Amino acid sequence: MAPPIEPEFQQALDELTTSLQPFLDANPQYKKALDIVQVPERVLQFRVVWEDDNHVPQVNRGFRVQYNSALGPYKGGLRLHPSVNLSILKFLGFEQTFKNALTGLSMGGGKGGSDFDPKGKSDNEIRRFCVAFMSELFRHIGSDTDVPAGDIGTGGREIGFLFGTYKKLRNEFTGMLTGKGLTWGGSFIRPEATGYGLIYFVEHMIAKACPEFSLDRPTTLVAISGSGNVAQYTALKVIELGATVLTLSDSKGSLVAEKGYTPEVIAKIAALKLKGGSLDVLANEPGYTYHAGKRPWTLVPTIHIALPGATQNEVSGEEAEALVKAGVRIVAEGSNMGCTAEAIDIFEASRKAGPGGVWYAPGKASNCGGVAVSGLEMAQNSQRLAWTTAEVDGKLKNIMAECYGICLSAGSKWSGEQLTDDVLPSLLSGANVAGFIKVADAMKAHGDWW
Repeated sequence: MAPPIEPEFQQALDELTTSLQPFLDANPQYKKALDIVQVPERVLQFRVVWEDDNHVPQVNRGFRVQYNSALGPYKGGLRLHPSVNLSILKFLGFEQTFKNALTGLSMGGGKGGSDFDPKGKSDNEIRRFCVAFMSELFRHIGSDTDVPAGDIGTGGREIGFLFGTYKKLRNEFTGMLTGKGLTWGGSFIRPEATGYGLIYFVEHMIAKACPEFSLDRPTTLVAISGSGNVAQYTALKVIELGATVLTLSDSKGSLVAEKGYTPEVIAKIAALKLKGGSLDVLANEPGYTYHAGKRPWTLVPTIHIALPGATQNEVSGEEAEALVKAGVRIVAEGSNMGCTAEAIDIFEASRKAGPGGVWYAPGKASNCGGVAVSGLEMAQNSQRLAWTTAEVDGKLKNIMAECYGICLSAGSKWSGEQLTDDVLPSLLSGANVAGFIKVADAMKAHGDWW
C-alpha cells in the first residue's frame, strides 16, 4: 500500500475515526458528518517575499488552513519552521477544531504559518518577513473571522510585528491576534497557559488513577520533553507544586537533571531559547548531563509522569515501551499529537491491562489550556477589559476541570470497552467523541449536513 500523501493529517484522521467507531455504530447518521468535517472549509497558500540583511530577496510559502467555523471564528496558531507544509497544518487545524470544542468557548479551528526559519535571523529580518507575511494574510483574518496566535517559532516578538502590520494595513486596533503584549491587549497567564493547563489536567488524572504520585511530593518523578514556552511553564508549575522534573530537551538532544531542575536553570534555558540557542550550551552545568541526539524517554530509569511538550510524533513505540518499563503511570501531551500511533497503542493496552497501567491523555484535551486563555484574551478584547492574573488562572482551572470531566464521561460511555472498576476509561476516545459531537451538532444546526 502506498504511503499517504499527507501522513500527519492521515494519522490524525485515522486516530479520530478509530475512536469514533463505537459511537458511529450506535449513531450511523453521524457518519456523513465525519465525511464532511474532515475537509477544511478553506485553504490559503501564498508567496512571501522578504529582504534579508544583505538586501537579497528571499521567498517562503505562507499558509492558512481555515478548518471549521461551526463553533466560532477560526482559531489557531501560526507556526514558523522549515518543516511546515500543508499536511502538518491540516493535521494541526483538524486537531484544533476538536480541541477548541473541548474548551467550551466559542472558537472554530484553524492553523497557519510558513516554512520560514526564524533561527539565525536578525530582528530586522524577522520583522521584514512578518510584514511581508501579514501583507497577504490580513485580507483573510479579523476578530470575528479568524484569530491567529503564536506557535513554534512565533513568540511575542513575532506577534508584535504581525499585529503592527495588520494595524497599519487595516487602520484599526482590534483583537485579531492573541498572545499580544500585556500593555496592548494581551492577557495575564497567556504565556504560561498551555503548560499550567496541562498540569491542572494532569492533577485530575493523578487524583483518580494514582494519588500516590501526587505532584506535591518530591518523590514524584516527571519527564518533560521540549524546552520552549510549553515545556518551560510545565516544568515551573511542577516545581512550584513540589514534584521533581528530571528532563527537558530540544531538537539536538536532552538535558537530564540528577536531582531535579531548579527554576534558575529553567530561567537560563528561557534566555538561551530567546536567542535561538540549544541545550548543549548547558552540558557542563553541575548536576546536569547532556545527551546529544536523544529524546528523554529512554534516559531515566524511573519515571512516574511523562509529558511530551516539543512537537508531533516525539514518542515512538519503542520509547513508549521504555516508559512502561520505567513505571510511568500518566502520559499527557503538551504538544499536539506528541505520541505516534504505535506509542498510543502501547499506552492504551497498558491501561486496559488494569491497575498500575498507563493512563494516556491526548493533546486536544490535555493541552487545550493555551487556546482556552487565547479565547479569554478575545473576550477581554471584546469588552475592552483586562482581568487579573487570579481571575484568568481561576477560569483556566475551571476550563481544564470541565474538559477532564467531559472526556472522562464520554470515554466511559463511548470507548466500546466493557469497563470494570479496575480499568480506567479511555481519555483518547472521550476527547475525540466529545469534541466531534459538539462540532457535528453545530454543523447540522447550520445546515452543513443532514
